Amino acid sequence: MERIEHHASLGGRQEVWQHASTTLGCPMRFGVYLPPAALRGERCPVLYWLSGLTCTEQNFITKAGVQQHAAQHGLIVIAPDTSPRDPDGTLGVANDPAYDLGQGAGFYLDATQSPWAAHFRMESYVVQELPALVETHFPATAQRSLSGHSMGGHGALTLAMRHPGRYASVSAFSPIVAPSQVPWGQKAFAAYLGEDRSAWAAHDAVALIAHAAERLPLLVDQGEADDFLATQLRPELLQAACAAAGHPLTLRLHPGYDHSYYFIASFIGEHVAWHAQALRARLL
Repeated sequence: MERIEHHASLGGRQEVWQHASTTLGCPMRFGVYLPPAALRGERCPVLYWLSGLTCTEQNFITKAGVQQHAAQHGLIVIAPDTSPRDPDGTLGVANDPAYDLGQGAGFYLDATQSPWAAHFRMESYVVQELPALVETHFPATAQRSLSGHSMGGHGALTLAMRHPGRYASVSAFSPIVAPSQVPWGQKAFAAYLGEDRSAWAAHDAVALIAHAAERLPLLVDQGEADDFLATQLRPELLQAACAAAGHPLTLRLHPGYDHSYYFIASFIGEHVAWHAQALRARLL
């Protein structure tokens, strides 16, 4: 691995690392915030953050203000890129000119369809390869939590449900809760997974809720002034699915807030505190 950025921040250090991903078959970057406790040599639990469409590892670490909260609670924060990348066009990583498919739009699943299947394996990367690197190269424990925004909120919810016991807690901002029922998800799922909708259901939070093996409480924040609320996000579908299944959900709707990082920055401290409490409970 190669460290390509490092900045002092709130008594800790914000870094960006690059490594050759064997899962994705290309170089990948991820942000790492090391709180003061980690710099003192203490092993710290880890919050993984999954960003949304068009984002890289940079958006969250530069816009959300997460560092002050992670420093306070002693959490390492990991923010990976959102897809495999091929900036030079030499690795054969598939792409599409649209913003909502291809590079920058990995949807946190393992694609099964050509030409995507060769590199688009973001579920395996986030759940397996990345934590193995983090827990080997940084003072990180194996206690993990998961959060994300929009496409990354979809990823957080579905990966937590698809891998019961692996995460202490999960939360999301403005998640795509029912990708099988909205244009963003339908486009991506048809390309990455094919036309079999039973394969789609395995990566759809609303569909997964009914059979979730673990009743991990969900914390979801959604802005009511979000331009994508009615067409792409549909939080009422998650609310109905959780009510039908008896799955614990805290859904908070915020008047005036949109889809931007101004919204995330306003409530990220509460999410970090939520995860810190759950991670501490795992250690008891």
